[in-house]
Amino acid sequence: MGFMRFATVATLALLASTQVQAKEWTKVRIGTEASYPPFAYTTADGKLIGFEIELGNALCAELKVECEWMPVDWDGLIPGLVAGKYDTIMASMSITPERKQRIQFSEKYYQTPPGVAVPNDSKITEASIEGMSGALVGAQVGATHAVFAEDILTKSEVSLYPTADEYKLDLESGRLDAAVDDVVVLSDWLKSEEGNCCKLLGTMSPIPEIHGEGVGVGVRKNDQDLADLFSKAVIALRENGKYKEINDKYFDFDAYGE
Repeated sequence: MGFMRFATVATLALLASTQVQAKEWTKVRIGTEASYPPFAYTTADGKLIGFEIELGNALCAELKVECEWMPVDWDGLIPGLVAGKYDTIMASMSITPERKQRIQFSEKYYQTPPGVAVPNDSKITEASIEGMSGALVGAQVGATHAVFAEDILTKSEVSLYPTADEYKLDLESGRLDAAVDDVVVLSDWLKSEEGNCCKLLGTMSPIPEIHGEGVGVGVRKNDQDLADLFSKAVIALRENGKYKEINDKYFDFDAYGE
């Protein structure tokens, strides 16, 4: 009797596991931070646009699933995913060992280096540890570029901000000497009217232990099948030219990286 009961429980567990593995995705809710141009941001009339939004929609179309975008503050992205508020994250989130302890990722869908922006009249001439010695440097809290600034720019004073918009305002007003972020984000801002105050000093080499393997689609630990689907979709878009079509709307280089 005890053996049969054990066998029944084991069978039920196996069936449940099979059902999870066989889950068919028809709709995917995607969490994103909508204040990170040119990747994901909102227009004046509230429309969500950007490279990641277009790419995410193309990935969903490739997978033949419905996309639902959900803007979320950066600090709440992983907790919200784990809590089941949405199914994936597409928010320029780098794949790092620390994050992989809490969630899983697809293969990368882009990878760009950290850049350094300074005011136009800055006396800083080199984007390096020595060149930025003594400088007050801003970065967005929770981002890999913030970890990079704190761990690598050891001769600078680092100030962290809740959003990229806030460090940009302080750089523009002269309250910061420099800012570190993705070179694409900084370049896009510097082309705008608000970014006329400043210039791109240069880029720095990514640190694999900090910047990880690139930016991937984040999923819950038990949804590795969903991550695999997105990985295959990225490859498909790279092969059929759709990735390049979207890429070329925003960048004059291949954002996918090496």
